[in-house]
Amino acid sequence: MKPIQALLKGHNSTVFQVSPATTVFEALRLLAEYGVGAMVVMDQGKLVGVVSERDYTRKVALQGRNSKETAVADIMTRDVITVSPNTGTRACMTLMSQKKIRHLPVLEGAKVLGMISIRDLMDDIIAEHEQTISQLTNYIKN
Repeated sequence: MKPIQALLKGHNSTVFQVSPATTVFEALRLLAEYGVGAMVVMDQGKLVGVVSERDYTRKVALQGRNSKETAVADIMTRDVITVSPNTGTRACMTLMSQKKIRHLPVLEGAKVLGMISIRDLMDDIIAEHEQTISQLTNYIKN
């Protein structure tokens, strides 16, 4: 399979992010506005966490917290699993499956290049399979 950098080329280059001090309510508003399930949490240009819809449901809604009073820092995932642009898509899929995560920040050194979701990987696998089927069909016809 291809390296993650190939998937990033087809993405919007914007890295959606919030600061640790952002309220969970504002983070949820941004997730909805951007149409994404997770964002990186940056503090002074450094990746310090990831906040996702799952963090909200498990750490705010189910615990009776108030999203307008709770800071992203209180619910974000701090031990962020990341990949490099050269990591293969199959390796990313394996990592996501093993760690039970849905989003992977892509870093080059300390710079966040983007975020890959499980959906991005599935779309790529489906496109690859469709291409293979098309090539095999054309081969059989000729």
